[in-house]
Amino acid sequence: MFLFPIAETKVSSSIAGIINSMMPIFVIIVGALVWKFETTKRQITGTFISFSGVCLLAFGGSGDEGEFKLIPILLLLTATLCYAISTTTVKSKLMEVSSTVLSAFVFSFVLFLPSLIALMGTGFFSTFSLDRNHLTGLMFVSLLSVFGTGLAMMMNYRLLKVSSPLFASTVTLLMPIVAIIWGVLDGEKLSVTQFVGAGIIIAGLIFLRAKPNIINK
Repeated sequence: MFLFPIAETKVSSSIAGIINSMMPIFVIIVGALVWKFETTKRQITGTFISFSGVCLLAFGGSGDEGEFKLIPILLLLTATLCYAISTTTVKSKLMEVSSTVLSAFVFSFVLFLPSLIALMGTGFFSTFSLDRNHLTGLMFVSLLSVFGTGLAMMMNYRLLKVSSPLFASTVTLLMPIVAIIWGVLDGEKLSVTQFVGAGIIIAGLIFLRAKPNIINK
């Protein structure tokens, strides 16, 4: 959760989006190697089809591919791998715990202290003032925290209870489509390449959901 914001100050959102969309691939690897989850040919094929659509969608717009920077990209890969480890671990070991309790524990005990240290280290408490701009910014950050992180985390844990880690992780493949939709609503133009990329993502997810022959046990 901390690695992505740090890395995105150094690389383009296209690169960050593509690496974030690699989470289902990491879920397949971690799930098979560590937890011995069942993986099917159709699931693997569908994941890579959707991932190719993400790449097409990301680079089909302005053409800003960003500069290759090793350290930020390694941070993004590490963060994505950590998400995959978390998802597969929750599915394997913590399914008896409710999604509300899991989310509350993460925010109360896991994230609180690092967040406090980050705020202190960046001078938040010494520079924050009760003027309109600061309060407006704090309001939007709070909304993002509650709905974009807290509620999303609860829904993700709930999804894990009724589906596989791979399917739950495919939300990262849909994020670029959501970003494009918001961009269009904000006045951006959707290119033909981006439209095709979005279609490929959806096609891959539909293909992934069909029931295949198990190749890993």
